[in-house]
Amino acid sequence: MVEKTGLYDALLEAVEIDAKPFLGICVGMQMMASFGHEYQTTKGLDWVAGDIEPIEPTDPSLKVPHMGWNDLVITGTHPVLAGLRNGDHAYFVHSYHFVLADQAHRLAHVDYGAEISAIVSSGTRIGMQFHPEKSQSTGLRLISNFLNWRP
Repeated sequence: MVEKTGLYDALLEAVEIDAKPFLGICVGMQMMASFGHEYQTTKGLDWVAGDIEPIEPTDPSLKVPHMGWNDLVITGTHPVLAGLRNGDHAYFVHSYHFVLADQAHRLAHVDYGAEISAIVSSGTRIGMQFHPEKSQSTGLRLISNFLNWRP
C-alpha cells in the first residue's frame, strides 16, 4: 500500500512536479502501477496504468516464483535501451507481473508461459521487473543509459 508520508510527498514532488527521472526496479516497477493484487488490492502510484497480477504460466513446468535468466524481447524505443538487442539476458526474481492497460508503455518483455512485461516507461519514469544490478553486461548498460539519460 502506498501510504502518504514525507517520503511519498518527496517522491511525488521530485518525479511528478520536478520531472526528475525515476528508475523502479522489481517491486519499484510494480509500485508504478495503478493497483496491486498481491494479498489484497492496494493502490499504487498510478504512474503507468495497469495492475500487478500473479504470474500464471500456461506451461505447468514453469515455476513461480519466476527466478532466473530470460531473454529480453525489445518492443519499444527509448534512450535507456541504447545498445541493447533482442536476446540480451536479464535476471528475474518475482511472482507477480505488470499487466499494462496500454501496451504502448511496454519497452520490453520476456516469454515465461506468457508475455511478462520486463521494462515499462511513462514520461521520466522507467520500470524494470528484473534486477539490472544482477544482470551483468545488460544490466550495466541499462543503468549507465539511465544515469546518462537527459529527458
